[in-house]
Order: sequence, then C-alpha cells, then structure tokens
Amino acid sequence: SSPVFEPPNFKIPESVLVVIHTPEREVLLIERADNPGFWQSVTGSRDAPDEPFLQTAVREVMEETGINAPPGRFCDWSVSNVYEIYPAWRSRYAPGVVHNTEHVFSLCVPAGIPVRLSPHEHTACQWLPYLDAADRCFSPSNAEAILLLPKFMA
Repeated sequence: SSPVFEPPNFKIPESVLVVIHTPEREVLLIERADNPGFWQSVTGSRDAPDEPFLQTAVREVMEETGINAPPGRFCDWSVSNVYEIYPAWRSRYAPGVVHNTEHVFSLCVPAGIPVRLSPHEHTACQWLPYLDAADRCFSPSNAEAILLLPKFMA
C-alpha cells in the first residue's frame, strides 16, 4: 500500500487582535513564550476559512488568558490591518503567503479578573494604562489599536 499524503496544516492568513481592557483603560498585555520581551494583546488566526472572526476572538481569548467571555461582550471595531508576516514566522503559512489581515476587537473586563496564561504560548502578563501598553507593544498595528481604545469605549 502506498503512504497517505497529508497536506501541511498551514495557518490561515486572517487573524484577530483583541484589546482586553478594564473600564479604567488598563490594558492586558501578554509576553510571547517564543520571543521574550515581545508584549502583545491577544491574537490568533482563524481555525477554518469560514470561522466567524467573533468566534475566533472568543476562542483565542479563552485559550490565551482563560477569560471565558460571551460573544456579546466583544466589540467589533470594524477595523482591519494588513501587515507583512515576520520572515521568521512565514513557514507557518502556505508558500508565497507574506501578508496577514488582522481584524480588531476589544473586550472590557472587570479590574482584577484572573488571567490564566497558556504556558506554551505566553510567559507573563501585565495590566498597564493604555498609553503605556501601546508603548510596550512590539507590533505597530497592536500599538495603533490600543491608542484607538478611547474612541471605541462606550
């Protein structure tokens, strides 16, 4: 019998960015396990091409922070950023894919909510005033999103 060929499971170049914040505009940042010193908001790619972005946001927040928030608590900013995928991470995508489209959401949570990190993805977390959080982010699109937070808070 011939071997079964399994196609590689490439990441989908469409993702979400979720700015998690308190009513006082304290923003949660998490430090990447694969890049110490790289602080960011919750991010993650769609699991399937037809997965709704809101579902991706809910899943990624749960996976990366342990915060189980219902879909109705998320605010879809109707903002998307297209950026070049860092060369070090391009092998995760199909050959020739160099850009990702990121859809921005926010999630307001009570101050002091427990955060449970996924240890293989993130090693530390911190709550910072939003301007400080924007300064700490390694991703320019993440920093820009955090700076827009006051505009999207009710």
